[in-house]
Amino acid sequence: MYSREEAKEIRQQFWTMFGKRYDRKWLLYNTKVKDIVLKFSFEDRRALVSIDIEHDDSFYRDYYFEKLVSLQAILKDEVSQEIILDADYVLESGKHISRAYIMLEGVKIQKKTQWPEVYEFFHEHMDRLEIFFWEYKDFIES
Repeated sequence: MYSREEAKEIRQQFWTMFGKRYDRKWLLYNTKVKDIVLKFSFEDRRALVSIDIEHDDSFYRDYYFEKLVSLQAILKDEVSQEIILDADYVLESGKHISRAYIMLEGVKIQKKTQWPEVYEFFHEHMDRLEIFFWEYKDFIES
């Protein structure tokens, strides 16, 4: 078991090395659509790449989520057949969001030998997700 400080240091090392390996500006929070962000997440035993709809009002979350649902076949073709659409995803903080995500299971941030696999997963899927988002941004926000 790692102390809080050790766990924080491992997370910092992981993200610093990822940034050095893939030195580019990712879209992430800069989507230009309020409350829609693209995210990398590394949780306990899994890594995620996602489009998150974070609006506090469920009406707006549902509206944008339905846009993603209507594009589901394209998401599967252009991003990943493994994409999961979840209208009511609950974050560790307890906040409810809508999320479309691709998941890599069975990886732990503490296992540095798994980092290259996670880095490649993040790069490949976020790159595809960004291309998808730019192509369909106008439809999603209309």
